Amino acid sequence: MAKRPKTDKQPLPTSLPVESDKIIAEATGTEEPYLQQQLINQVCDAIWLPENLGEKERAIRVNSAISMLQSIKPTDGVEGMLATQMVATHNAAMECLFRAMIPEISIQGRDQSLKHATKLLSIFSRQIEVLNKHRGKGQQKMTIEHVNVESGGQAMVGHIEAGKADGAPKKGS
Repeated sequence: MAKRPKTDKQPLPTSLPVESDKIIAEATGTEEPYLQQQLINQVCDAIWLPENLGEKERAIRVNSAISMLQSIKPTDGVEGMLATQMVATHNAAMECLFRAMIPEISIQGRDQSLKHATKLLSIFSRQIEVLNKHRGKGQQKMTIEHVNVESGGQAMVGHIEAGKADGAPKKGS
């Protein structure tokens, strides 16, 4: 099994406005401090922060990643984890697209980068679907393909809303 390469992580800049508990809770969707820290660390690991990056540029990139989390508006720990994955997937896809646009890249390198970007963008779309389903926004649809109506029977076609159990129509109908 391949080991993750060791990196000399620089601590997050202390001048970040990230220190607000409200911002962290909004970005991660949880009040749990250990989960908050883990998700923030994971999203920071998923962005490119070269060693020679200045303090100001590091702060901008970290705040940008946290803003991405906030824009997803996670409402619980599960959504916070999914939002972190979504930010990582987005950043990886954008890196692949960036690499595909390097003028000096070979045709094979460009194709490979575009294939990876396509897969990552597909994953991102599925992550949005999962998030919407978790939030109860998934579209529900029932399709009836065959209906048999016996002699003397009746069938209704179209949008039908259920009324009260006593057979009375719903209020406002």
